[in-house]
Amino acid sequence: MTPGPLLLGVRHHGPGSARAVRGALDAARPRAVLIEGPPEGDALLPLAADEAMRPPVALLAHVTDDPRRAAFWPLAEFSPEWVAIRWALGHGVPVRFIDLPAAHSLALAEEEKEGAGEGDAEGEPAESLAVDPVGVLAEAAGYDDPERWWEDVVEHRGNGDGGRDGEAGPFAPFEALAEAMGALREAYGDGGHTRDRVREAYMRLQLRSARKEFGDGFAVVCGAWHLPALGAKVSTVTADRALLKGLPKVRAEMTWVPWTHRRLARRSGYGAGIESPGWYGHLFGAPDRPVERWMTKVAGLLRDEDRMVSSAHVIEAVRLAGTLAAMRGRPLAGLTEVTDAVRAVMCEGSDVPLALVHDRLVVGEVLGEVPDTAPAVPLQRDLTRTQRSLRLKPEPRERELELDLRKDTDAARSLLLHRLRLLSVGWGEPAAARGSTGTFRETWRLRWEPELSVRVAEAGVWGTTVLSAATAKAESQAVSATVLADVTALAERCLLAGLPDALPVVMRALADRAALDADVGHLAQALPALARSLRYGDVRGTDTVALGEVAVGLAERICVGLPPACTGLDADGAADMRRHLDAVHTAIGLLAGAGPGDLGNLGDLRGRWASVLRTLAWAGRRRWGDPGPGGAAAAGRRADRGGRGGAPHGAGPLARHPAGRRRGLDRGLRRRCLRRRNAPRARRTAPRSSSTPG
Repeated sequence: MTPGPLLLGVRHHGPGSARAVRGALDAARPRAVLIEGPPEGDALLPLAADEAMRPPVALLAHVTDDPRRAAFWPLAEFSPEWVAIRWALGHGVPVRFIDLPAAHSLALAEEEKEGAGEGDAEGEPAESLAVDPVGVLAEAAGYDDPERWWEDVVEHRGNGDGGRDGEAGPFAPFEALAEAMGALREAYGDGGHTRDRVREAYMRLQLRSARKEFGDGFAVVCGAWHLPALGAKVSTVTADRALLKGLPKVRAEMTWVPWTHRRLARRSGYGAGIESPGWYGHLFGAPDRPVERWMTKVAGLLRDEDRMVSSAHVIEAVRLAGTLAAMRGRPLAGLTEVTDAVRAVMCEGSDVPLALVHDRLVVGEVLGEVPDTAPAVPLQRDLTRTQRSLRLKPEPRERELELDLRKDTDAARSLLLHRLRLLSVGWGEPAAARGSTGTFRETWRLRWEPELSVRVAEAGVWGTTVLSAATAKAESQAVSATVLADVTALAERCLLAGLPDALPVVMRALADRAALDADVGHLAQALPALARSLRYGDVRGTDTVALGEVAVGLAERICVGLPPACTGLDADGAADMRRHLDAVHTAIGLLAGAGPGDLGNLGDLRGRWASVLRTLAWAGRRRWGDPGPGGAAAAGRRADRGGRGGAPHGAGPLARHPAGRRRGLDRGLRRRCLRRRNAPRARRTAPRSSSTPG
């Protein structure tokens, strides 16, 4: 070992690096451990020793006044940084983060984003031209796959004791990697990672401070790419401080949040996305015979999916993986050989079950856990309490949840999911119910993503509980809405979310917009949402009398204004009006059948709508020159028989025979078009026929 602090260059989320770090720390016993990461997380490090903390987790930093501006530093069980943190806490050794503070990195990220948005031609290519150190080393070694090279030289070394045969010490891999990275930095400089110069200047300052406190008896765990830039002679203190002077800064907050294996594949925070976190987690956790243990996991998964997989399949797959590794000149079977063996032996050559293995095991659906003592916005704490009381656990895998709104627990779950949707926290999305069309049933698709923690923090500006935040946001949207259809949709969402305090504000905005809007098309767009709100609100036991009054008023205005609005339309306008007509017809059917009983106007609404349909039917037939048998009165009776309140042409599922009505409409239009097309031809041929001698 060279004199000075112990520099351990690693690959983020690499199980081989994690094992090597653990072995090096056990051998060196440093007085302190410094880790690449934002210093704002120092106060959160003791939580890593909490029994309730289960990786994968991530440090979440966000701007206090704008939670949408956020960054993550994810850590898995096999991340070298996590291993170093746990080692330091377990041995009572001080542990600190030494990377550029999140307050600066978030501000720099915003500046870079604005620069790219203004059309900076050098912004986006910089990332695409950034050097991948592992890729360059793999290419130099004759490998076309960086992951395969890393597996061969690092992951297959053993358990961090210096190699499978013990011929090298615990520090040998770090010395070799530092030498390789030094050669790369000499050839490529910063490699296109422009922000690294600032980050490395800050790290050097932190190392100088640690040397004053601990001498050379401390260890540094950071990305191997940074090792050549952390030497004492690389730069002076004055130069580093000058580089950091004037950096933009924002006020930031930080906490721990759960993470998933799937999200480890993204290049966020530590910038080292991996394609197979489940496989890497298996390599790190398997005490011995990793291939045999992996094949056993695969067999168990396929058996759970009712596929015929026996112990003989497992034995044969292990043999095939070893044979493939020997044929390809690899020290041990890697993920490529294991996957090929599983496809050939257990999946019978099919990629369909292999895709399931990749999704469930190679990537994995592991969701981490964070203790309740971790800092969180009040809204997040209320959401966590509500999830527990309703036995609605966040899960990374998508699943369907069927709710019966007649049950108190399911009704409360529905309210929570609707309130979160209103807050733009998309934990659940409504889905089509299977096997029942009743209004007392709902089906949701649930899937928790780590980014939803940012959405919750962002929604925290509206209130400290889910109910108060949803109410405040609904009121704000009602006041700022300018389109009538938006206000009616908001009223429907308030009813579904159970926000009684927000309804008065929404209803006032709805009445104001409806009174000022004279466009029949806008009124027709707004009415269906109100009709659905009345129907579903009744199922949930919500008082919808005021909503029913507004709905009846809109329907009456539509009945008055619709016939004049249907005149003088071009083809596109006629198509739009037909869609409005169908929507209003369905909505009036719902109003007449599901409205509050004390609204007497609803009883006459069906007859008034039938009268409008008679007027439109008679006018249309007069225009086509075919009033039909019995004239306008018979046309009105036919409309009355068509469905609830009468069915217009193409009225959709409420009409008894929509196909027949469409055929009649099409025949009438064709006759009308043929008459207009043939009329000029008759006029042109008439003079010639009269002048022709008999």
